[in-house]
Amino acid sequence: MPSGVLLEICIASPEDAATAAGAGADRLELNAALELGGLTPSLGTLLETRSAVRVPIVAMARPRPGGFHYSAAEFKTICRDVDLLLENGADGIAFGILNDQGVIDTARCRQLIERIGTDAGKQCVFHRAFDFTPDPFTAMEQLIDLGIRRVMTSGQQPTALQGAGLIADLIRRSAGRIEILPASGIRPANAAEIISLTHCTQLHGSLREMKTDNSLNARPKLSLRGQASLQNADGEGSFQGTSAQLVTEMVAALR
Repeated sequence: MPSGVLLEICIASPEDAATAAGAGADRLELNAALELGGLTPSLGTLLETRSAVRVPIVAMARPRPGGFHYSAAEFKTICRDVDLLLENGADGIAFGILNDQGVIDTARCRQLIERIGTDAGKQCVFHRAFDFTPDPFTAMEQLIDLGIRRVMTSGQQPTALQGAGLIADLIRRSAGRIEILPASGIRPANAAEIISLTHCTQLHGSLREMKTDNSLNARPKLSLRGQASLQNADGEGSFQGTSAQLVTEMVAALR
């Protein structure tokens, strides 16, 4: 296995960022609502994350879940978000825009690339919307022609391990013209196998664990019906956050 494989960690908070960077992550992808596949983070989250770490931060620009074909109003929102994210410390933007046939919307992508300004060293990343395109090799060539720096993919399968064959083909055919970032289901236990199968030089992982908000234990006793409604509303006092142990194990596996 090659030494020094770059590790990007998907995060959702300044605490996640500090945990991931402290455990050795090389780059961060900042989102909101990871349980929905990742949405645009708030400016407050970005500003606090930027002040917490020095590693590069790629911010997600995705206004809603449920697909990647956006209305005119949604696209305007993406453009505004991209401007604000870059103005407030993001080192790059992850986005993905398809037309209603699932093909890359090159016109809109080009507009975003121009806003991001790769000449200034900002990173343009096409996220896993790529995995919904009907012809991944054509899609990759379109992204190369657009000037996208990196594309995230699970090889059009539920996990990167399952899609390792396609990922390897993409890396081989790209011939260094675009970075291929394997993602989805990557853990310390399977990282070496994915690298061996794909010959990738970087990996993307969430590496999260359940955490608990103990404030629920302090509230007054409610009726069973009232307890159920509150628990359903707040997720029963549990949430996911970056695992320092898993990131440490992943760094050790890669290096």
